[in-house]
Amino acid sequence: MVFSLVDLCAREVVSDHSSSPGWLGCVPRELYRPLLDAAFTYCRPLAVGELVQRWPERTLRVGGRRRQGQGPPNRLCVQALLLAVVRGLADKRCALQLLDLCGLQCEEGGVGDPMGGWSLTVALCTMVVQARAGAQRTLWREGERERKRVAAMERERDQVKREREKPGNEEEVGRPLAKCVRTEKDGPETSGCPGEGEQIKGVRRRMEMERRKENTVDRVGGVASEEAKPSENEDDNEVVVCVRADLFVNARSWERVRAALGTPGPLKLQCRYVRVEELSVSSIGSLLDLLPRRCLMGVDIRYSCLGVPGLALLLPQLAAFPALSSLRLHYCNLDIRRDMADQQGALRDMSLGLGRLVHLCCLSLTALRLPGHLRMLLSSLSQPLEVLELPYLSLTPADLSYLSCSPHAFSLQQLDLSENRLDESALPSIRQLLSRASDCLLHLSLSGCGLTDQLLTSLLPSLARCRSLKSVAVALNPLYLAGLLDLVRTAVGMPSLRQLLYPNPLEDYQPGLPPMPTSAQLLDWPLDELVTVHKATSLQLDRVVTESGRSDLFLTCDLLNYNKDLVQD
Repeated sequence: MVFSLVDLCAREVVSDHSSSPGWLGCVPRELYRPLLDAAFTYCRPLAVGELVQRWPERTLRVGGRRRQGQGPPNRLCVQALLLAVVRGLADKRCALQLLDLCGLQCEEGGVGDPMGGWSLTVALCTMVVQARAGAQRTLWREGERERKRVAAMERERDQVKREREKPGNEEEVGRPLAKCVRTEKDGPETSGCPGEGEQIKGVRRRMEMERRKENTVDRVGGVASEEAKPSENEDDNEVVVCVRADLFVNARSWERVRAALGTPGPLKLQCRYVRVEELSVSSIGSLLDLLPRRCLMGVDIRYSCLGVPGLALLLPQLAAFPALSSLRLHYCNLDIRRDMADQQGALRDMSLGLGRLVHLCCLSLTALRLPGHLRMLLSSLSQPLEVLELPYLSLTPADLSYLSCSPHAFSLQQLDLSENRLDESALPSIRQLLSRASDCLLHLSLSGCGLTDQLLTSLLPSLARCRSLKSVAVALNPLYLAGLLDLVRTAVGMPSLRQLLYPNPLEDYQPGLPPMPTSAQLLDWPLDELVTVHKATSLQLDRVVTESGRSDLFLTCDLLNYNKDLVQD
């Protein structure tokens, strides 16, 4: 990774926190971004807080795709960022209006102590609640000051009135007081100082002016200007900063998320992608009601016992989000093979609900066990899918035949058929599917599909014609070394391919493995303890790659650390 001169200078500036009072007051706004990047890269949370608290631009984006070799922000830096956003609400130097944290979260326990999705969600919701409480305290203090001021003016007016009503007051005070006191016959032009009527009118005028100030910009109280862009509802009039992020909601964080989304305040939490785990249908519905409509692009529901009827109830709520393009359902207990009343009717309702998601281009259904119903589910969609993930779905030859002839075959960029058993009857449909998706398919996964050497040999010509493929995963298939070498020879002849996840050949396992092992058996069966066995396999594969001159092709058998998203475009 090559650093520019600005990056190197920014690193030196943020490394010494004792010098920050000297440069914070004079640094130009164009250098705030390099300084903040350096503070994140080299874990300087104090510098992160000071820069964000006086951020000079309206938008701050942290997260998303990072430069090559750049890790995720440290947990302390993220916490300092969130605290500084709250402090910046009372700082006139801060111009921040939109904080974009989409893509900031990563897996828990990663290198460098990053902040995971659940931890980041809890921290964000805590920040929103604290900002709201601080704004309420500020408004309460201002209200108290205003009440005291009005009460003092009332006491002053009562004192003037009592002084006027004392007998002989005019003789004691003399002519100057007479000029200041208006009678009913006096007009507004004849008095020399304001009388009781003018004082009352002045108090009312001041109170009216204070009420009108509610429509002007007040960063401490969190009030929006009348000249600002109109919002969707009245709650947006109190928003100072919109916080856009990806949320991870489960049973432990649900109450805090509901508190953050349910009450207006100076920080408005917006969601791009929401991941839900272990929540009931009613709780998921309540969460969808709280999310802003315009921002949500994806919903990921995992380990929730929805059932087909429950999902059919949620889909109409999802149709209310105009930008929703991704729906992922993982282990949501939609097994329709059990004998339940009106299961087919609920399945039709689910299909109609999917059809109402007019912008849906990514659909992931994991372990839902819907054999023979793929046509019913996908035929109702209003546009062809770009991403289709169907692992553990118990697909039948009829399902694969429909998929190969459907409009989706010509638009698929990602296809995951992992853990669906493929045999001779399914091969014609798979070959036709690969042929029709040859110009657009970027990522393909056939892991755990029971591909033998013979089946793979029949499939390799169709695979080789996929000119756009960047990654292929065929792990946990019962291949011998000869079949694996044929796979690698085909891979090196595909110029666009960058990653290949291959299975350990059957020769590398300890004795006793069944002749046709399943993917679960291949996953649990121990590999041969002799290092020379694995080394011999690696040497043969590396020789094929070296002889082809493909230094840009990455081969791996590490199933746990494989990630197709690491492929650079």
